[in-house]
Amino acid sequence: MKRSEINAIQREAKEFLASHQFKLPPWAFWAPDDWKHTTEDVSEILDCMLGWDVTDFGSGDFMKRGLFLFTIRNGNLCGTSKKSYAEKIMIVRVDQETPMHFHRLKMEDIINRGGGELCLQLYASTEDEKLSDRSLTVSIDGISRTIPAGTTVRLKPGESICLEPYVYHRFWAEGSTALVGEVSLVNDDSTDNRFLEDIGRFPAIDEDEPALHLLAADYR
Repeated sequence: MKRSEINAIQREAKEFLASHQFKLPPWAFWAPDDWKHTTEDVSEILDCMLGWDVTDFGSGDFMKRGLFLFTIRNGNLCGTSKKSYAEKIMIVRVDQETPMHFHRLKMEDIINRGGGELCLQLYASTEDEKLSDRSLTVSIDGISRTIPAGTTVRLKPGESICLEPYVYHRFWAEGSTALVGEVSLVNDDSTDNRFLEDIGRFPAIDEDEPALHLLAADYR
């Protein structure tokens, strides 16, 4: 992805979040030079990969296959944080796909916080990590439901679903852009994701202009 594209996505995200009265922490708005000169202890932000996250999953087409995320809080699996939980806010555009994947360790609640419908297609996993044709049971707002393999669950604003480890899911929005929350166990995008296809979680970046705000992947 081009840095200019990422900068534009960040600007649009700030406007969309503001329109839904969703506030980010003050450091979200730091410029790259602010990180160099801060006297604050930002080790938790760096170690737990908090902050901005923009990906096209290696597709080269963010609008078709991509996702905006901001990690608000998180622990880590290397033991430098005591937190055992994570929270993200995501912006999912109409027909913008986050491709089929599961997490080996992370249980997560996905919450439609506002906007359009959030659509999730769900499958159980086989022992060799392929799509299973067996039915699966999920919890939607605390109500247990057994659904056929490949069912698309549609969440209206205010609705949520709990996804256990090894539940394959892909998602997109319909009607209008959706503001989507995630509350989960510790999130580790480097080791805990299993995508059905061989895709890249973090994009290579063409630095065609200076960064507006650092991505969590830039901390390295």
